[in-house]
Amino acid sequence: MLRLPKTSSLLWPVLRQSFAVTLFSLALVPLAAPGVTGANRPGDAAATQKFIALTFDDGPRPWVLKGNAEAGHASASLLDLLDRQNAKATFFVMGWRLVAFADKDCRKIDVGMNCRQVAEEEHRRGHEIENHTYGHGNFRQMKARYGEDWILNDLDHANRTIESITGEKALYVRPPEWDVWPELAQKIEARGYRLMSKSTSLPLTRRDVDSEDYFCAGRSLAKCPKPSDYDYVLRSIAQRERQGVEQHILVFHELPQSVELLSRLIPELKARGYRFVPLRTYMAEIKR
Repeated sequence: MLRLPKTSSLLWPVLRQSFAVTLFSLALVPLAAPGVTGANRPGDAAATQKFIALTFDDGPRPWVLKGNAEAGHASASLLDLLDRQNAKATFFVMGWRLVAFADKDCRKIDVGMNCRQVAEEEHRRGHEIENHTYGHGNFRQMKARYGEDWILNDLDHANRTIESITGEKALYVRPPEWDVWPELAQKIEARGYRLMSKSTSLPLTRRDVDSEDYFCAGRSLAKCPKPSDYDYVLRSIAQRERQGVEQHILVFHELPQSVELLSRLIPELKARGYRFVPLRTYMAEIKR
């Protein structure tokens, strides 16, 4: 029981009223909910919930991954950029590039390594390697010519080639052009793979964010996002953030233009509080 100090009988009513007002005021102060620790303050645990899975399709391309100075095809090293930025990425590779008959194509801009060797270096540097099919054939055309089983065998062929480098099965599959239909999707997932998609039927955190970087190379320049692909990617992320999403799977390709874009984009996103994680880590985190 709280004991008030002795005082004169004249002051007692005043003190009693003041004490009651104080207790009433304290009762109005909201108590923090369990686990709430000021999540909006910089540097606390909530800031770590902003993360990105940076992914690349259509490789490996040694002249981009290792860099080269050949006129018309010059590129800074994508792998060195990722190292400098302490960013781990996931590479969706075409299986045919990892075998001996691909050497001529892999060395058309020779940096002293073939495609398989540079994929091995990706793995050594801590990046993930996943499945972008063996032959990169259009699924609908392949079904018409050979049937759906051919597509499934093509994925398995790519997987065996990847596993010979990484020592483990490729878990994720990104179909060429994201083109797949429900019946085939079920068969692919029944094989133990997980499909990547940009379908609006998926939750935003599971949906691929297409950078459209391929429109900024080759003959498609008129379709390159304006004013730049850098702005386009930041706008795409901002749009998702307005919907309360701060986790993104970004899709790029192994192109010199994309390396230049990412040399600006990665530091900017890190300054905004994002960290870069491999795809498997990303998927585990969004399930928490």
